[in-house]
Amino acid sequence: MAETATLSSKFQISIPKAVRTAHHWEAGLTFAFIPKGTGVLLTPVPTRAELKGLAKGAKPTDYRDRSDRF
Repeated sequence: MAETATLSSKFQISIPKAVRTAHHWEAGLTFAFIPKGTGVLLTPVPTRAELKGLAKGAKPTDYRDRSDRF
């Protein structure tokens, strides 16, 4: 998928429809811009509902704390 977009005079970019539909992106979605070399990685910020259960099974004890560092 080699889609392109042009930066407007108001510094806005429209995401091509092929990209939006392929990733199921809807209006109002928040994105993070992450610098990568000479470019930028654009990634959607997950909602709280999407993060629910991410750490399922993690133990709240026996974790490495700052006192373990040198």
